[in-house]
Amino acid sequence: MEIDEARQSTDDVIEEVERAVITDREFLETILAGLLARGHVLIEDVPGTGKTLTARSIATALGLSFSRIQFTPDLLPADVTGTHIFNEQTGAFEFREGPIFNNVVLADEINRAPPKTQSALLEAMEERQVTVDGETRSLPDPFFVIATQNPVEQEGTFSLPEAQVDRFMVKTSLGYPDFEGELALMKRRASRTTRSPSVETVLSTGGVEELQRTAESVRVDPDLMRYALEITRGTRADYRVQIGVSPRGSQRLFEAVRARSIIDGREYATPDTIKQVARPVLAHRLVLTPDASVNDIEKEAVITDVLDETPVPTIE
Repeated sequence: MEIDEARQSTDDVIEEVERAVITDREFLETILAGLLARGHVLIEDVPGTGKTLTARSIATALGLSFSRIQFTPDLLPADVTGTHIFNEQTGAFEFREGPIFNNVVLADEINRAPPKTQSALLEAMEERQVTVDGETRSLPDPFFVIATQNPVEQEGTFSLPEAQVDRFMVKTSLGYPDFEGELALMKRRASRTTRSPSVETVLSTGGVEELQRTAESVRVDPDLMRYALEITRGTRADYRVQIGVSPRGSQRLFEAVRARSIIDGREYATPDTIKQVARPVLAHRLVLTPDASVNDIEKEAVITDVLDETPVPTIE
């Protein structure tokens, strides 16, 4: 697929999703960049902002299968991955696939499930496979997890382990809509007899895979690779950071830069592309020092400072 064709495809997907979801275009582009880079997305937002609608609309526009898993304290790993069921007719156990066996999986309020159930996603997110009763089964390709968590309620929740947070390509949020956007939502509720805007399929599974391959063809010059690495290594030297961005995070930044370049319609990456994706790709990977946490230091602010302090290479 040519770069111009890839950009047109991503524009078509975003415009189709915008018919149903009232949100900032940058938010949708961030999620789509995560998909093109074969990653996963963590959305942290208050209830009622449209997280579920966004995930379902993106899956529909891309022509991918979709499932939603509501994470609760009593959710078991088998409820996610699947289990063996005894078939009385055949007299044998048969494997019944869990909701994880879909292209796009919405892990709703992931921090409400206990760590054992959360860990069931680790193998799936990293290896694109699950192991049940000693037997490994491959997941569909493409496979994309969109997880959500509520930042305000702490009672009845379990913090995500750092190892699992690091599996997410990007962390982002919708935020509240602007005045006109929220007014449009109210008008939709007022017209209950009028069908709300629906999302049509504009791509296919094969089209998504082709977009992912096209993203991997984007050129990233050696100077830009060094620039990206200086940023991630700079987080490890910051006095406010206890644990900086891991080597996995450096690789994810590189992959996200290539995917973002496709959305912008370029066959090469630029320093601005790196700056554009650095915060959603890197901020959630930081572990701040106790002093920084007490002083309410924002992780995004740390990334911003590192970006300001890192010399930008000259690209000819």
